[in-house]
Amino acid sequence: MLTNLVKSIYSLSACAAAVLLVPPIASAQTPSTFQIVMPSSATAPVSGRLLLFMKCGTGDKSVEVNLFAPESTWIAAQEIQGVAPGATVQFHADSGAYPKPFNEAPACAREIQAVLDVDHTYNRNGRDASDWESDVITVAQDQAVPAIKLDHRAASTVSRTPVMGIPPIVKEGAAQAFDLKSTLLSHFWGKDVALKSWIVLPPDYEKNSHARYPTVYWTHGFGVPKDFSAQTATQIRARMDSGQLPPMIWVMLEQRTPEGTHEFADSLNNGPWGTALTTELIPALERKYRMDGKPAGRLLTGHSSGGWATLQLQLNFPQVFGGTWPSSPDSIDFHQFIQSDIYVANANVYHKPDGSPWPLARFNGKVIVTLEQAAKIEAVLGTYGGQLASFDWVFSPRGADGRPRPLFDRASGAVDAQVARYWRDHYDLAQLLEQRWPKQHALLKGRLHMIVGTEDTFYLDGAVRSFEQRWKVLDSDAKVTYLAGRNHLDLYTVGQDDLGLFDEIGKQMYAVARPGVTWKAKAAVH
Repeated sequence: MLTNLVKSIYSLSACAAAVLLVPPIASAQTPSTFQIVMPSSATAPVSGRLLLFMKCGTGDKSVEVNLFAPESTWIAAQEIQGVAPGATVQFHADSGAYPKPFNEAPACAREIQAVLDVDHTYNRNGRDASDWESDVITVAQDQAVPAIKLDHRAASTVSRTPVMGIPPIVKEGAAQAFDLKSTLLSHFWGKDVALKSWIVLPPDYEKNSHARYPTVYWTHGFGVPKDFSAQTATQIRARMDSGQLPPMIWVMLEQRTPEGTHEFADSLNNGPWGTALTTELIPALERKYRMDGKPAGRLLTGHSSGGWATLQLQLNFPQVFGGTWPSSPDSIDFHQFIQSDIYVANANVYHKPDGSPWPLARFNGKVIVTLEQAAKIEAVLGTYGGQLASFDWVFSPRGADGRPRPLFDRASGAVDAQVARYWRDHYDLAQLLEQRWPKQHALLKGRLHMIVGTEDTFYLDGAVRSFEQRWKVLDSDAKVTYLAGRNHLDLYTVGQDDLGLFDEIGKQMYAVARPGVTWKAKAAVH
C-alpha cells in the first residue's frame, strides 16, 4: 500500500484560489496572505501547483508534512498558470488549507517555505529537481512575513531513500531494461504508452545456452522511488549470485503512472494493463528469453500495491500464471478497506459508527495518522497521484467529467454507495475468488499464497483475515502466513537479513516450477 512511509501517506487535491499578480510589497500582511516571487532565473513563464508549508519552530532547512504529527505542518495550495519569471503572486492561504485556514494557526515563531510543483507529481514523487523551492523563512510571532522567493530547484526527497531494506544502489549489468510499446494501451490513451520492465537473468544463463528457466513476475508498491525496480533487480541478481535464490528469470514490472499505480488491472480509467501484460509483454519476453513459457513457470509476487496487483492477476488470468505470493497486499476484501466496511449503509471512511476516527497507520502499536488526516493532506497536495486517489483511478467508474468517481467525499468521508457497488462487482478480490472458485478451482488450486505481518502498519492484515474466512467457506486451499509482530516495512527481514523473505518465496516458487528437483540454498554471508 503506502510503501514509502514518509511520502506515500500524503496526497490529493485542494480548491485552487484565484491568482492575482501584484507588485512586491514591504508592508505587513494578514496572517493568511503571502507574497510569493516566481523564480527570476526561469527561462519561460512558470505554471504548476504552488504549495505553502508552515510550522512552528526555528532552524529547519526544509518544511514538510510530518508523518508522526500530521497536524503540526499547515499546508495550502493554489494553481498558477503562465506567470512571468520574477513576478509576484498574491497567495491566499485560507481556502482549502490543512488542517485549518492559516489565519487560525497558533501564535508562535513560524517557519515558512514555498514549493512550485511544476509537473504535479508531489503526491507521487515528493519534491524533485523539476520543482522550484524557496529557502525556509523564519518569522517571529509579531513579525510581518517578507516576500517568499522561489529561487532554486528542489532536491529530490525520495529518489535515494532506502525502501523495505532495498539499498539505493543500481549495479550496472545486473539487469537489462525491456520496454515494449503497447498497442492496447496506446490506443486507449491516444498516445504511445509502453510496458516497462527490468529483466534479471540467472548467473549461468549465457553458459547454459539451451536451458530454460522459470520466470518470476514481480511488481512494486505505491510511492517507491523511480529507480526502485532497478535497485530491487540488483539485489535479486546478487542473491542468485550468492546461491540464496534459485536460478530463475525475474521480470521487474514497472507500474508507476502520473495517476498512481495501475495495479496491472483492466480499468475504465487507466486502461487494459492486465490484458496488455498477458497478451503483449509476456509473449514478447518469451520470444526473446529462454523462459519456460507455461503457467507453472510463470510466477507472481509483489508487496503492498504490488501484492494486490499480483493476486488479481492470478485470479483474472489463471490460465497464464501458476501461482502468486503477494505480501501485505492492499485491501483484498472491501469489507475491510483499510479497516472500514464500505458496503454498510451510510458507510464513512473517516469515522466509525461511534464517531471515533478510522486510523490509517500505526507504529509500535500507536496510531500515527488517521484516514481523514491523510486524505485531506493528499487533497491539498494535488488532484491525483496520491495513494487514495490512485485507488479511484483503478477501481472506480468514470464520472461525467471524464475523471474517476471518488469512492468517498473528501470533506466528510461519506462513501458513495453506487461507487462502492462498482468496486465490489469488479475489484473486490474476495468476492472475485468466490465467483471464480466453483468453475476455476482446478486452475487456482495450490496457487494462492499470502504473507502479512500481524502488526501491518496500514492494518492490511485485517483484510487478509477477512479474505481467509471467506475462502475457508469455499474449501479453498489458499494459504496465508502471518508473521507475528511484523509490520509493513520489516516484513521481509529474516534475522539480520532485511530481504530474507525473498529467499523463502523463491524456494517455494522453484518447487512449483521444478517439482521433484532438489535445490538447496547456500548459507547467507553477512
